[in-house]
Amino acid sequence: MLESIIDTYPDDEFLKVDGYDEAIIGVDMASSNLIYSYAKMIEIMMEEGMDQEEAREYFDFNIAGAYMGEKTPIFCNDEF
Repeated sequence: MLESIIDTYPDDEFLKVDGYDEAIIGVDMASSNLIYSYAKMIEIMMEEGMDQEEAREYFDFNIAGAYMGEKTPIFCNDEF
């Protein structure tokens, strides 16, 4: 998905969350910010050895809570 986004928006800069390229589900057309799947990010963390509670806590405090400027990625809660 990331390669397709970069090909489609060659003039835009994107801020990525390292290690979670597989969780990218799109790009916000208005801001050019990457959109990540919350469910997929949790799944990736669990594949790396965290249990679900640890993964959610890590996401909340270390990823979702981090503001990185205008290009801060968007996180879509898609676990419903």
